[in-house]
Amino acid sequence: MKLETKFNKKDILSAYEYRHASKEFDPNKKISEDDFNFILETGRLSPSSFGFEPWKFIVIQNEKLREKLKIVSSGGQKQIPSSSHFVIILSRTKKHLNYDSDYIQSIMKNVQQLPQEVIEIMVKFYKDFIKHDIKLVEGDRLFFEWGARQTYIALGNMMTSAAMIGIDSCPMEGFNKKQAEKILKDEGIMPASGFGISSMVTFGYRIENPLPKKRQALDEIVEWVN
Repeated sequence: MKLETKFNKKDILSAYEYRHASKEFDPNKKISEDDFNFILETGRLSPSSFGFEPWKFIVIQNEKLREKLKIVSSGGQKQIPSSSHFVIILSRTKKHLNYDSDYIQSIMKNVQQLPQEVIEIMVKFYKDFIKHDIKLVEGDRLFFEWGARQTYIALGNMMTSAAMIGIDSCPMEGFNKKQAEKILKDEGIMPASGFGISSMVTFGYRIENPLPKKRQALDEIVEWVN
């Protein structure tokens, strides 16, 4: 597929300048269904290792559940209740990401629609990759952390796409992972195994403008090796 649209680089950089981690949102302004589906779609289309999509996005709109999660989320005291949309991003674990899992087989067969002979080759390659290249077999948590790193690609894409249409966001790691996962499991939202919470993110509309963005100069963070 050829992309015909030529994006304006100035407009894209303006969106990056506009985006900031809003600590509180206007509770009276709600994101339209069309706009939020657009944001989710940019998460869905994000790249992942081998195209195995190790993520799951849970949109929490129930106020009582938000309150329960707020109690165990020190970093979301104002963001969670005031946001238009509250998303918990899960990372898959070894149960799903190991080379012999039903999930990996399903992705290759039903999503990627690979022929069986190609699937067999890919499984052997993937097995060698996780055992020898990144050594995930050393522990279950390593699978989760590997998946979580990929979920941050989707997280970044969703926040950027939101900023490009004038919607604010705030990514959060300030939560008690064990307690938050227990809440989701007790509510029947998250399976007892196979997933862990990677991050949380809120979306909405800012109630005040932030200070100008400050970053290091490009030549301070980039080194060229020719």
